[in-house]
Formats: sequence, structure tokens, C-alpha cells
Amino acid sequence: MTMPLTPMDLALALAEQAAADGEAPVGAVVVENGVVLAAERNRMKALNDPTAHAEMLVIRAALAKRGTGRLDGCDLYVTLEPCAMCAGAIAHVRLRRLYFGAEDIKAGAVENGIRLFEQPTCHHAPEVVGGLSAERSATLLRLFFQSRRGN
Repeated sequence: MTMPLTPMDLALALAEQAAADGEAPVGAVVVENGVVLAAERNRMKALNDPTAHAEMLVIRAALAKRGTGRLDGCDLYVTLEPCAMCAGAIAHVRLRRLYFGAEDIKAGAVENGIRLFEQPTCHHAPEVVGGLSAERSATLLRLFFQSRRGN
């Protein structure tokens, strides 16, 4: 019997699909009351859109499915620490909780960089749980970028 996928397992599977398509391997899933509302992966190259990060796409899809302008009461699972753009969107839609895998020392904006949710001007800060499946997430990213550099 196979175990059901956790939201982070689904995000990791999406990250693997992104890598197979030549996109940076990041996957994201929005969950409400234990039900997956939306699941996405990076599509910046495919859509010729630098804002097509997994988080932005999954937020848009979850908002459309929910039919509201907010995602309060929802949780976001993403394989990489969100950047400033994505962290801003997370705050604006008022996600309840953010779970992320690998930290992003260079471009992360949650536990690294600007630490957006800690700023006094941030109107909403979700509960943050970092390091969920961090090793698997980091390995996917490392292998992807090593293959691009030829290392």
C-alpha cells in the first residue's frame, strides 16, 4: 500500500517536474483544512514571466478556486524559502502558515535577507516553519544548478 502524499511531498514532486523542464526546481502547494486547493511549480521560462515563481502561481490558482482575495486559514508548502516578491504576496493574501524546505541564503526573504515578516511595515506575518524536507529540497536545487554549470 502506498502512503498518501503529504503537501510537501507533492511540492517536491512538482519541483522535480520543474527541473525536468529546465526550470529551477521549486514546487508549492496551498492547503485549506487538509485539502489541496492548488499546486504549482516554477514556470518562469515556460511563461516568459520572471514573476511566475511557484508561490505566485499557486497563490493565484488558490485565490481563483476559493473565489476570494485572501487565503486566510490556508497554509503554503514550498520547497524553497520565498524571495521578497513571494513573501510580499504571502503577507498580502494573509496565509495562515508558511512551511518551506531549503533556506535561500542569497535570495530568501523570510529567515534570510530582508526578513520581511519581521518588518514593522509588514501588515500580516504568517506562522513560519522552515526546514521541512530541507535536505531533499536542497539536494534538488544543488543537482539542478550543478548540471547547469557542468560541475
